[in-house]
Amino acid sequence: MTTTNSARARSFDAVAASYAASRPSYPPALLDAIEELSGRPLAGARVADVGAGTGISTALLDGRGARAVAVEPGDGMAAQLRRGLPHVPVVRGDGNRLPLRTGSLDLVTYAQSWHWTDPARSVPEARRVLRPGGALALWWNDSDTRVAWIADQKRRVLDTFGAGQEDQHVAAYDADARLRAELPAGVDFRTRQVAWSREVTLDVHLANLASHSIFLVADRAVAELVLERERELLAAAFPGGTVRESYVTSLAVART
Repeated sequence: MTTTNSARARSFDAVAASYAASRPSYPPALLDAIEELSGRPLAGARVADVGAGTGISTALLDGRGARAVAVEPGDGMAAQLRRGLPHVPVVRGDGNRLPLRTGSLDLVTYAQSWHWTDPARSVPEARRVLRPGGALALWWNDSDTRVAWIADQKRRVLDTFGAGQEDQHVAAYDADARLRAELPAGVDFRTRQVAWSREVTLDVHLANLASHSIFLVADRAVAELVLERERELLAAAFPGGTVRESYVTSLAVART
């Protein structure tokens, strides 16, 4: 991970509570696809959720009966995860050097976090900790830019922060570009995409937007102006105060 990427990754610690409250989860169909592509049920599986953040994906894995351990480098994110999932073990570390035993896991997962790793290190580490027949699963939520207002918002945000400040890990990708850009060479991934949506208040939508690293590392005054502009535009577009966010969840699974 570069110094710039490390700073972006750690920027989430300061907004851990807002992140947990406003970020979207993942659709049930994603968990079904993980089981199908990995070739085993999640119930009883030994799983490490790496870059677990506040535990959004960890909670889903735990809810399916997986024996999950969360791996998280950030102080604030790990503390939030412990508050929300006190029964799930949390170990401090990242994908480039997993603090886990060789051959101890059925599944290693990265939800919204693979792009913070160095694949030259994280791929061998995943292979090391997986048992024979285990699987590496990566997935991301991307806003569905086939929806006009979402595409317009993305353009406005990137135009404001400038091409040189694009958050390549969040704002610059659509779902298809995500899979092309993120998957490391030399690994035989099977992929699946799931379109879904949720309805949230305008405040939750804006808190979700503000929790992305492109806002967290930007000049605070500029970030606040962008958020106020979005509030005005979306209040006009959604006069009832409920915003329908549309996503595409992209999944890639590789079995050992």
